[in-house]
Amino acid sequence: MSKNVKGRQAAALATPTDLGSNATKDLSGGLNILLADVFALYLKTKNFHWHVSGPHFREYHLLLDEQATEILAMSDPIAERVRKLGGTTIRSVGQVKKQQRVLDNDAEYVTPEDMLAELRDDNKQLTANMRTLHELCDEHNDVATASLLENWIDQSEQRTWFLFETCRRSGG
Repeated sequence: MSKNVKGRQAAALATPTDLGSNATKDLSGGLNILLADVFALYLKTKNFHWHVSGPHFREYHLLLDEQATEILAMSDPIAERVRKLGGTTIRSVGQVKKQQRVLDNDAEYVTPEDMLAELRDDNKQLTANMRTLHELCDEHNDVATASLLENWIDQSEQRTWFLFETCRRSGG
């Protein structure tokens, strides 16, 4: 393939936007990191969903499945927002691994309480990371991405709250 054809193909992926090239670069980069985090958190949540055990199995199993579904639902709008901004998005699990900030948990056994606490902390950190990305949206006047983030922040705060309350010991 000639150099000229490669250049046209790359240009064909650059969706026109009025936000400018710096906004495309900054926001696409931030959204791709968020997307990697979302995939990592989704997989960790499903891992714990599949491996939870104990007297509260049904309750925890259903909670984690519900939360995983909500997390995964963020992925397509994130990737499509990157494309709307004129960027390109994650293409492989390898790219997810390079960009994710959510740590994997490959332990053979994790107690249900530790699962919920770890996911609580991961969701809390995801919220903080989305707030930082929201600030970047404000800098570039990207109200559409900011609006999406506001809804996802609310969802992440709710997941954190539910996990916190589920982990809380009675009596104080």
